[in-house]
Amino acid sequence: MKLIKSEGIAHHSYFIEASGRAIVVDPRRDVDIYLKMAETAGLDIAHIFETHRNEDYVIGSLELAQATGAEIFHGNLEFAYGTPVSEGNIFKFGNAELEILETPGHTPESISLVLRDKSVSDDAQMVFAGDLIFAGETGRIDLLGEDKKRKMAGLLYDSIFQKIMPLGDETILCPAHGAGSICGADIREQDYTTLGYERKTNPQLQCTSKDDFIQMKVAEELYTPPYFRKMEFLNQDGTPLLGRLPYLRALTPKILKEIKYNGAQIVDVRKPTSFGGGHIPGSLNIWREGIPAFAGWFLNYQDPIILVDDQDHNWDEVRQALVRLGFDNIYGYLAGGFPNWYLHAEEIQNLKLWSVQQLKENLKGDFFLLDGRKIDDRREGYIEGSHHLYTGEVPMRISEIPRDQSVVVYCDSGFKSTLICSYLKGEGFTDLASVLGSMTAWKQAGYPIVKD
Repeated sequence: MKLIKSEGIAHHSYFIEASGRAIVVDPRRDVDIYLKMAETAGLDIAHIFETHRNEDYVIGSLELAQATGAEIFHGNLEFAYGTPVSEGNIFKFGNAELEILETPGHTPESISLVLRDKSVSDDAQMVFAGDLIFAGETGRIDLLGEDKKRKMAGLLYDSIFQKIMPLGDETILCPAHGAGSICGADIREQDYTTLGYERKTNPQLQCTSKDDFIQMKVAEELYTPPYFRKMEFLNQDGTPLLGRLPYLRALTPKILKEIKYNGAQIVDVRKPTSFGGGHIPGSLNIWREGIPAFAGWFLNYQDPIILVDDQDHNWDEVRQALVRLGFDNIYGYLAGGFPNWYLHAEEIQNLKLWSVQQLKENLKGDFFLLDGRKIDDRREGYIEGSHHLYTGEVPMRISEIPRDQSVVVYCDSGFKSTLICSYLKGEGFTDLASVLGSMTAWKQAGYPIVKD
């Protein structure tokens, strides 16, 4: 078994070799990696399993099936493709077998796959549990709405304690996400774990009763990006086939200007210091590594996306990240990067960048101080006088930010604060500053923080 990690969204998929065939669990949309693995090992990909519909990325089952002829299997939901499976179904591959467990809780149709190598033991060796349980965490239960949270939490408890944990402490747990995923509140940085280790160390498994577990899950506060609904629709009804990653056009400054004025989304993937020093008017600053986490909060699926960097090469990771979120409207990039823009004497804007020393000196000034961190981070301490609004929620709660005041933004280190400022600038805010280093530097300087 091989783990395939998709960075940014912290997605885990699995490639299983069994009796001359290959099985893929929860594939991502850019499927070349599975095809290459199969070709290298001389295997035929025959089966594809989806543990649930998924909401944080576009699943790759149809893409992989188109390339290989493999059959797709999923839980009991009205998918427009594939074959539903039920509790107790067993798929045999020589000495190996996969048993289906129906494990609702994260979603109603969630399934888990129990892998046994009968030549070794009749006991379970691995379980592919989707978003049911992770290293140090359990799956979120809020996707069907507030009124369903208690019911889903109860189903999650039953699935974990009646179906998964009885498989045995030595069973290796293979979840669909790792640390950093928004499908769990605090997933531990650990690719592999066992049910026994989770039994001892997972704080959410320490609840003394089902009622306590339900109360704990219902009280969780998790962010739900707007693109989740788009993913759910695509994953259930069938994602358009790619065949290959979208072609990126090399654009001159003149052509970029023409497209920009027709509503294109200009995404500047440089770091805050570069963006602050100079950028294309109206561009949105999502640093490269932040694309998987924040593109779904700030970009739309209609207008063309144009990418800008200091150079114009190595777009594969950015392109893959966008495609995994369903952004097929990627159009091109600025040839020659941002230097080509200013060398053509095009208009340049900049953004004020404050040090934490400047923020400290001006803390009593007349400005609106915005904290863009997650709520759990804010609870650990914040700068006195700041107002909290999580980065991803800024577009939908922009009315809470005053337009008649200067706005200074901080976050964890200055990346998200610059993203917020770039968005606000595009929405007509004129007096903005992003704090470099943000809370990390503030603490390093020994400046005071407060807690509620």
